[in-house]
Amino acid sequence: MRCHPLRPHGMDGAPYTPHYPAPNSPAPSFPPEAVFRCGTRKLAPERSRKSRRGAEGRGGEEHFRFRLSAAISGPGGAMRPGLLRAAACGYRQGQSPAPGTREYFYYIDHRGQLFLDDAKVKNFITCFKDERFLTFFFERLRPNRSGRYEAAFPYLSPCGRERNYVRCEDRPVVFTRLLPGTTSTTSTTSTSTGSTTTAPPLLSYCGGGERLAVPFEPPRLALLPENGRLYHPAPARAGGVGLVSAALAGEWSAAFEYGAGAGRPPTHFTWRGARYELSHELLPLLRGGFGGSSGREDADGVGGVGRG
Repeated sequence: MRCHPLRPHGMDGAPYTPHYPAPNSPAPSFPPEAVFRCGTRKLAPERSRKSRRGAEGRGGEEHFRFRLSAAISGPGGAMRPGLLRAAACGYRQGQSPAPGTREYFYYIDHRGQLFLDDAKVKNFITCFKDERFLTFFFERLRPNRSGRYEAAFPYLSPCGRERNYVRCEDRPVVFTRLLPGTTSTTSTTSTSTGSTTTAPPLLSYCGGGERLAVPFEPPRLALLPENGRLYHPAPARAGGVGLVSAALAGEWSAAFEYGAGAGRPPTHFTWRGARYELSHELLPLLRGGFGGSSGREDADGVGGVGRG
């Protein structure tokens, strides 16, 4: 399985049919009358005879340049944010820095949604939603030690000769769902009733369902006072700590006790009738500042936990 579907599943209602450029393939060329959007997408060529005559009257190439400039610019002529970052970082989606190598660039928001980094609009409609692709992508996520784009894109999800560089608003792992633990029954003989055991609930992250999940450990929850956000242990390869989404954090906010006083991390957490003392072991990792912005980009503290 290759890593890079150029069009997120469900964007236009079509089935999931990823397209992969052949290695060393030349950059696509489009007719002058084509109108572009940001990234690798393009709109259909104009079909109006009046538009074509207007393009010919002004000079096809000049007209094309004018329309391309309008497509990549925002209000007031400013470059759109996605393309501005791409220009600042000096990348182009699908670029080939070496024979047989392709590079793509992604962004993860505080909801755990994955986007192409230069996407003009980032919302639920434009994010990647295919569970198989998300599982494949996040299982390979690790710190970027490639020597390329390490400062701007702290994480990397390699896929063969493809390099998928990743930056995030806060943390690359965002827990979005609490899944029930599995129940199993064991018996020693055919006549015995056996015993039933239930595994701990699972915290699922980044749209992967049970495929992307870790056991829920209430004592290891950590609230960072600097940004009011809640965190939980995550796979070590992805930094060891993940952000708890705003929805889950809101459900649990009343269960925290602040025994150390205002402005200090909570001391206890009550969940399903059990009262846990919080270990705070994640706070040094969070204050180390590796990976994302640690919430500093969001002045409203999205994903934070109030004091009830």
